[in-house]
Formats: sequence, structure tokens, C-alpha cells
Amino acid sequence: MAVADNIAGTTPIKENVFGQLADAIAQTLASQGLSVSTHFTLTVSGENSQFTRFNRARVRQTGQVDDGTLTLTVMQSERTASGTVPFIGEFDTDWPRLKTTLAELQTLVPQLPVDPFVVLPTGSATSRTVNHGEILAADAIATTLLSPVHTLDFTGIYAGGLIFRGYADSAGQRHWFESTSYSLDFSLFDAKNRAVKGTVAGNQLQHLHLIDKIHQAKLQFATIAHPAKSIDRGQYRTYLAPAAVAELLHMFSWGGVGEADLQQGNSAFGLLRQGKRQLSPKFTLQENFDQANTPRFNTYGEVAPLQLPIILKGQLVNSLVSSRSAKEYKTQSNYASRREHLRAPEILTGTVASDQVLARLERGLYLSNLHYLNWSDHPNGRVPGMTRYACFWVENGEIVAPIENLRFDESLYHCFGEGLVDLTDFQETVPTIDTYDRRGLGDSRVPGILANDFTYTL
Repeated sequence: MAVADNIAGTTPIKENVFGQLADAIAQTLASQGLSVSTHFTLTVSGENSQFTRFNRARVRQTGQVDDGTLTLTVMQSERTASGTVPFIGEFDTDWPRLKTTLAELQTLVPQLPVDPFVVLPTGSATSRTVNHGEILAADAIATTLLSPVHTLDFTGIYAGGLIFRGYADSAGQRHWFESTSYSLDFSLFDAKNRAVKGTVAGNQLQHLHLIDKIHQAKLQFATIAHPAKSIDRGQYRTYLAPAAVAELLHMFSWGGVGEADLQQGNSAFGLLRQGKRQLSPKFTLQENFDQANTPRFNTYGEVAPLQLPIILKGQLVNSLVSSRSAKEYKTQSNYASRREHLRAPEILTGTVASDQVLARLERGLYLSNLHYLNWSDHPNGRVPGMTRYACFWVENGEIVAPIENLRFDESLYHCFGEGLVDLTDFQETVPTIDTYDRRGLGDSRVPGILANDFTYTL
């Protein structure tokens, strides 16, 4: 299997240029006599990625993206202003544009309203994390990925390459993160437009692991060819596979475990904090940056703890507290991101072995994937959504038939609380694969869950 050239070879240059730009800003402010009264942060986000899109087991679109963005924030007298410019990675090209932006922000910031909760740069923390893996060379992508599926309607997108993030500020803090990684998000479709879905991702593209994932999808694909069973609305014992659990876990970051949301009454877990609702003692959620494909530093230059328990045996023991929220609500920061979302979430495992899932489910629904999640009753944690891809009806511990798409509406307090029967004794790493502005970073480590009386409405 051919692997990519060392595309990370250019990043030391970009990392050095990023540091030079931060030094140039500091020197400019010092020359103006403003190094004490004016603070700044500088961040960079960029990638060098190969994207290849497939349809019907053929390459339909392919290309490379080499992109970067600098964001400069200037703070003065409790006022703050930000601006962005492209990042090329050449000082003589990047500095004139950044210098112009600095001058514009200096003119703008005195005209803005006071922000009493602005977080000024402090400390002297530095960090450097570099994870270089082996991924497919561009000319090997089609051959490697399409060989096992050339007779199937294989659709998906491969994204692989280098992602980097950087932070610098007027206090002297410096952080750098870079990672060479890939993801393959794919589906297999039949003639009736039914599909199974698979995702493979990581820092090392292992051919045998890829073949195993495709083989698992093929096994489910053979099952969806059976006539679909229509399920009446009601409550059913349900197994949610790790990919489905990861979708529910996303809701914890959307009006969930952030301190600002809890303080403002915008959290689904306000009742949990108040002791009016409970989750199962079998349920434990933590932030775990060990081996997570995302930086530990945030946009304030603060480094999060390697591990932080959020919900411990059903009890909310920590919220995600940014330094801004700590200042506003007079509490202690745990260096969460400004949006106070989960960056490296992990749900701990239970006791259900992989070969016992169907037997423990016995009779009910097996859900491989979910989509279109939202809130229907935010204060009570109710989440509506749809089943999607390779979801099945199970009788006597065996898959009987695929199901027609169902809409569910269930409370997180139920499926992770009184309705939670157990969790699997294995986890899957479900990567962030969105590419809206750029390739996403991070992943969720989650088990499957077995729940009683999961509610289906349509």
C-alpha cells in the first residue's frame, strides 16, 4: 500500500512563520509604547488535505486543499476586537496583511462597548503536539479503497492529510498542534436506495482494518435486502450502536454541560444539577484528551486537564467552565473552550460483550445510526430524531428484518437514566468528519447501549 509523501515537511516552516508573526505583533506594540496597555491573541487554523469523492464505486471528484486562516484579537481597556486574514506560511506575504489588520483593530477597539468579562492573556504555558501518521498517497486512494467494493454501489468521501492549529499571545504563551490523519465516510446502497453506513478514520490507514470495516458493512448490506418491516409507534427495547450513541452525545454540547447554559437556564441538565432528575449509576462521561485527535489548548491559550469527569455514576460532578464563564459567574475555570462544548468525550463501558448484544436485546430494535436530532423539550432533555441506515427488528436474539425509517422522541434522562439496561464492554472511536469550513478535529469514544422502553412516535 503506497503512503503519502511527508506533507508534514512544510509545517515546521509554517510553525516558525506563525511564531515570527506573533513576535512581530509584540514588537510593533512595544515600539508604540502599548505593550502594557494592549493585549493580543493570535491563532492559526489550517490544513493540507486530499479529498476524493466516490459514487457507484468510481471516483467522481478529487483534489487537494492547502489552506490557512489567522485570527488576531486585540484587547484594550476591557474592549476587544478581532479580524481574520489568510495564512500562506511565508512571513513576507503574511506580515503586511496582518500588520494592516492590527492597525485597523487598534483604531476600532476604542469605539466598542466595554466587555466586563473579557479574558486577558496570562501565564507562560507552552506546548507542542505532533502526530504524524501514514496515510494513503493520492495516487493510491482509488485503487486501495475501490478494490473491495468494485461490484457494489459504493458512495462516500475520503479526506486525508495534515491539520494544524496554533496559538500565541502577548503574555508569551505559545502552543502548536499538528496531526496527519484520514477519514473515510462511506455508504453501500441497494436498488431501492436503502443503505448501510461505515466510517474508518485514524492516523494509520491499516489495510486489514479497512477490509474488516467494509466486510461488516457488506454483512449488514445482505440483511437490508430482506423486505422491510413496518413498526407501530410505541416503546421498544432498543440497542443503540456506538455511532448512534455518538449522535446523542453531541446533544450534551448543545445546551448541555456548559456552565453558561446551566447558569442561564438553557441546559438540558439543569434538573440534574438541581437534584430533581437522575441518570443511571452505570453512566459515566468524561473528557479524555489521552490519544484524542484534538488540541488540549483552547482559544485563550489554556491547557485543559488530561481527564475531567463530567457525569460520574449518574451524578453531574463538573460542568465545562471557560475562563469567561468563571469570571462572569464567579466560579473556577477548568479551561473549557469558549463555547463550553465537549472536545474529547468518552463514555465508559459496561458489561455487554459484542457477541451478546442480540441475545441481550432479545426482542426489539437494533439502531446502527441516527440523524436529524434536535430538542423537543429542552429542560427535560427530550430529543427527537430519525433512525437511519441499517436499523433492524430483532426477535429471539436474531435479526429478522430491516425496518422502515422511524421517528423517535426520547429523553436523555430516560435512555441514560432509568431506561439504561447496560452498556457494551467495548468502545468505538467515532471521528468528527465534518468539512463545512475545514476538516474537523476530535472524536468520541463511546460504547453501545441497551435501553428499555425507547419511545418511537412515527
